[in-house]
Amino acid sequence: MILRFAKSGFYSVVVLGTAMGFAAAAAAEEYLSGIQWQRPPVVDPGKTDDAPPSDAVVLFDGTNLDAWKNGENWEVRDGVAYSGKGQIVSKEVFGDCQVHIEWSAPLPVKGSGQGRGNSGVFLMGRYEIQVLDSYDNETYYDGQAGAIYKQTPPQVNAMRKPGQWNTYDIIWTAPRFAEDGSLESPAYITALHNGVVILNHFQLKGDTPYNRPPEYRQHAAEGPLALQDHGNPVRFRNIWVRPLKPAQGEQQRPPYIRDGDKETPVE
Repeated sequence: MILRFAKSGFYSVVVLGTAMGFAAAAAAEEYLSGIQWQRPPVVDPGKTDDAPPSDAVVLFDGTNLDAWKNGENWEVRDGVAYSGKGQIVSKEVFGDCQVHIEWSAPLPVKGSGQGRGNSGVFLMGRYEIQVLDSYDNETYYDGQAGAIYKQTPPQVNAMRKPGQWNTYDIIWTAPRFAEDGSLESPAYITALHNGVVILNHFQLKGDTPYNRPPEYRQHAAEGPLALQDHGNPVRFRNIWVRPLKPAQGEQQRPPYIRDGDKETPVE
């Protein structure tokens, strides 16, 4: 096979000969994992990017907070929930999951630092990703919007102006505990703030308290989503969660290479 590349009126000639023969020979071999995979479930992703997928658990669609404990103490108006008296906690519980939540810092702007648009999203009721008005508002970096509270700042500050809507899209991997209560594997989080990656598979050091170092204490495999009341009228809308399960398959035989009728095990 001859390929001609034009350059300044001259031609460079590249001859690809035996490579094509090698490719044809290689194509006869096929690697097979030996796993019989189940068909992945079909999910309707929704008509828009922020619409709940068909397999999502919708926790707030703008109508009421019936899916939450203490929801009666938060106001719902014009499709928006306003932070009220005490935190709200989802009645359903989740382990590994995808979380979508939209929030807006209040107007008019009041306060500064941690006193400005403060709230929080708590995975499993105890691991907080911070909600804060971090638009032109200095505070300690592991306490600004998108931080895992007192553990790491976000990689970048992707905050929109007060009054505008922010979106968190979170991929959560729950911690695992042994029967004796010891930690088998820690929690991990990946998060996007307004479509920008701010946490990339961050390994949590434990829970996220204000007054002591983080630590892991054994808890159930699933836990609720919680939204904090910090005394600021932060707004929330369009909250949904997708429980995550790995692809399902069964190892039927060891991996092998198939070349026609010949099968060679993979060491």
